[in-house]
Amino acid sequence: MNFAYFIAQRLIKEKTFSKSISAPIIRIAIIAIALGMVMMLISIATGLGLQRKIREKITLFNGHIQISNFDNNQSEVSIKPISTKQDFYPKFTSMPEVVHIQATASKAGIIRTEKHSEGILVKGVGADYNWAPFEEFLVLGRLPNFKESLNNEILISQHIANRLELTIGDKAVTYLLKNEIKYNLRSFRIVGIYDSGFNQFDESLIFADIRHIQKTNKWKKDEIGAFEVFIDDFSKIDILNDAVYVNIPSELESTSIPQKYPNLFQWLKMFDFNIIGIIGIMVLVAIINMITAILVLILERTQLIGMLKALGSPNKTIQKVFLYNASYIILKGLVWGNIIGLGLIAIQHFLKIITLNPDHYYVKSAPVYITFSHIIMLNIGTLVICVLVLWIPSMIISRIAPIKAIKFQ
Repeated sequence: MNFAYFIAQRLIKEKTFSKSISAPIIRIAIIAIALGMVMMLISIATGLGLQRKIREKITLFNGHIQISNFDNNQSEVSIKPISTKQDFYPKFTSMPEVVHIQATASKAGIIRTEKHSEGILVKGVGADYNWAPFEEFLVLGRLPNFKESLNNEILISQHIANRLELTIGDKAVTYLLKNEIKYNLRSFRIVGIYDSGFNQFDESLIFADIRHIQKTNKWKKDEIGAFEVFIDDFSKIDILNDAVYVNIPSELESTSIPQKYPNLFQWLKMFDFNIIGIIGIMVLVAIINMITAILVLILERTQLIGMLKALGSPNKTIQKVFLYNASYIILKGLVWGNIIGLGLIAIQHFLKIITLNPDHYYVKSAPVYITFSHIIMLNIGTLVICVLVLWIPSMIISRIAPIKAIKFQ
């Protein structure tokens, strides 16, 4: 057995395969594994990146979980107010998974200029609103300041600004609808323009001081439309949404973002199937190439197999010789695949070369996201599956007779 192991180590160390007639087959196998790893890394990075980016944008505008009055019937417009005098506000102390909670209220309206008019949804926010994520989408001006006295500053989208021909510093004459006939006139001043790339929100949403909504609706200072709750782990959103519901008064309801936008999140889940499909195809291609390579290697070294058997080496030991060399080929392909794949992912992350249509994908460039654990699991999984599958074709060694093998030309 030690002699067979010594031969295996020498074959790997000296790379004798590169000098044999099987060299082209081995190179093809290495290239196939490398390309397969590149495709798997890119599919995971782009799939997870797109899921993560779209999910971040949706939660940016809505929070992970919304707490509202049952009478609102999941309407975008705040109908019946709820009080901010709640045990869970401003700190949701009963649930450490909640990282932030903020009060909001929404009102439908119309912005009119001399030439144009546009239907809008005014989202009222206050001093507790987390503006940090919006800094990424701010294209002009600054974010509004609602921490002090009531002011008329607003943040509008690039889409609305282009359609109404408005820019920073312009006044936006806005009619906040009370009902189908009555309205309240407000004159806002544009201090910032954002572009999230999510047209579903950019087409109508503007941000104003929540106190304007409270005055228009004749609400008290402690009355708002809804609470937006942010959690620390999106993968537990269903469990945490149930926990939030248990910890709020019975007249309030909690709605998770997947519940509010079910079609969108069903579409996002399809990326998981795409990723699994691509990984399965790439691993299958790698297995087919490696089976071909190991069969060629066995055929080319039939005489060596015969000599080892004649010296008393058991079949399993000889199989290990070829499996070790097959593992070396797989590892070489994985190394090159990781270098190329991670390099391409880094280029896309920093340079954003590949662009997308935001009307279809809600982002302007293909986002990429991958963790160290994803890389490790993908490499180990590919190596283990390939080696285990290769054990089957290597069993052909047991059928080789020593005398015939030594005479084999």
